[in-house]
Amino acid sequence: MDTEKKDILILAIESSCDETAAAVVKNGRQVLSNVISSQIDLHKLYGGVVPEIASRKHIEKINQVIEEALENAEVTLDDIDAIGVTYGPGLVGALLVGVAEAKAIAYAKKLPLVGVHHIEGHISANYIENLELEPPFLCLVVSGGHTHLVCVKDYGTYEILGRTRDDAAGEAFDKVARAIGLGYPGGPKIDKLSKEGDPDAIPFPRAHIEDSPYDFSFSGVKSAVLNYINGCKMKGIEYNRADIAASFQKAVTDVLVDNAMHAVKEYGLNKFAIAGGVASNSSLRAAMKQACEKNEIEFYYPSPIFCTDNAAMIGVAAYYEYINGTRHGWDLNAVPNLKLGER
Repeated sequence: MDTEKKDILILAIESSCDETAAAVVKNGRQVLSNVISSQIDLHKLYGGVVPEIASRKHIEKINQVIEEALENAEVTLDDIDAIGVTYGPGLVGALLVGVAEAKAIAYAKKLPLVGVHHIEGHISANYIENLELEPPFLCLVVSGGHTHLVCVKDYGTYEILGRTRDDAAGEAFDKVARAIGLGYPGGPKIDKLSKEGDPDAIPFPRAHIEDSPYDFSFSGVKSAVLNYINGCKMKGIEYNRADIAASFQKAVTDVLVDNAMHAVKEYGLNKFAIAGGVASNSSLRAAMKQACEKNEIEFYYPSPIFCTDNAAMIGVAAYYEYINGTRHGWDLNAVPNLKLGER
C-alpha cells in the first residue's frame, strides 16, 4: 500500500476504564478531535471505579462520543482509513464495549481494524506535541494501574526494563488519599494538598530492589503512611494531612526519578519521556525536569489532557501500527491483562 499518496486518518476509540473517548488523528501526529466523556463524578460516590457501572456508561455514551469526534474533526466515516481501538489492558467489560464498537464500524465500512495496547497509547501521547521526538528513548509510564520503565526502541517496539512489584504509583496515591480523607481520584487531590505541606516533614521509606534496579515497590510507603496515621490516632496526636500528602508524594517521586535517571545513564540515551495519569503530577514533572537538566537529557511530557486516558494517544499508536502493517481480524477480543509487546 502506498501511504505517501494521501493523509492517513485514524478514528480511535478508548474505553479501558472509566473514560469513554474517541478521536480523529491525522498522520499520527495531528489531533483533529479528541472527545472524552468522564465518569469520575459517578465513581466518586463509591470511592473508586465500579467495573459494572463503567461498562454500562460506556454503552450509553460511545455512539455520541464517536459522532462528536467526527463532527469536531469535520470528517465522516467515509474519510477514515482505519479504526484504532484499545483492546487491553483494562477492565474486561469496559474494553469489550470499545472493541465491539470498533469491529462493528470497521465491518460496516470495510475498514482495517487495528488493536492498540493501552500503555503503547500512553507512550505515544508524547508524539502529539513533540513533533521532533522519535525513538529510541526511555519512557516512564505512571498511572493508576501501571508503573513501567520502558525502552522505546522503535515505533511499536518496546523493552520493559522495570515494573512495579506490587501497587502501581497511582494505586498508592488513591489509597493514601482515601486514608487521609481526600476521596477519589487520589492523585490530583494529593498533588493539590501537598502544596500546603512540608515534603520533608515525615521520613517515609523509599524502596529500592537490590537485584532489579529498575523495578518499583510502593506498597511499603503506602503501609508506612497508614501506620503513621494509626500511630497518631492511638496516641491521640493530631496529624497534618498536608505534610503527609507532601512527604508521601516526595517519597514516591524520589524513587521514580532515581530509577529513571539510573536507566538513562546505563542505556546511554539522551531522551527521556513520562506518560500516564500520574505524569500530570506537578511534583513529579518538576523533579524529572530538574533531574534531566542536571544530566543534560532532553525531557518530554504530554499536556495533562493527553496524560489521562484519551483516544488521541490511541490514534497516534494505531497510526504507527497501521503503517507497520498491523491488522486485526473480527476475532479481536478484549485482553484485560495484555502485556506490552504482545500481539
